[in-house]
Amino acid sequence: MWDWPKPFTQEIVVSAQEIDGLGHANNANYVRWMEECAWQHSQSLGLGLEEYQRLNRAMAVIRHEVDYLSSAYQDQTLIMGTWIREVDNKLKMDRYFQLIRPADQVTLLRAKTTFACIELSSGRPKRMPIEFIEGYSKAVSTQA
Repeated sequence: MWDWPKPFTQEIVVSAQEIDGLGHANNANYVRWMEECAWQHSQSLGLGLEEYQRLNRAMAVIRHEVDYLSSAYQDQTLIMGTWIREVDNKLKMDRYFQLIRPADQVTLLRAKTTFACIELSSGRPKRMPIEFIEGYSKAVSTQA
């Protein structure tokens, strides 16, 4: 079912507010779900907002590549999976996503987000602190 083993997962139930005029979940929700899943994963690694603020660093999105493969509808249960696939231990990190509808095991989305480490106080790119290197590197999935 998953593209890579052992994803960090988050369950999603599609709400009425997420349905657009075409009768399915609007694609902007998919990106929001990716962000929520990424945050949950980061927090599980000990890298939540408090840690970001203490270190004056954050991982900021610099690129999304999203393939929308199928639609989601109101009240469907979905599972968003995420993996960190690459961390350069300097500035950048690539996180992959897959959204699955368990009822029929259809993949609705595959995506890749590239993040860059920034200094919160200036918004400028800065090297990852050791806490980011250790936290994110231990979560890298290298198996295909």
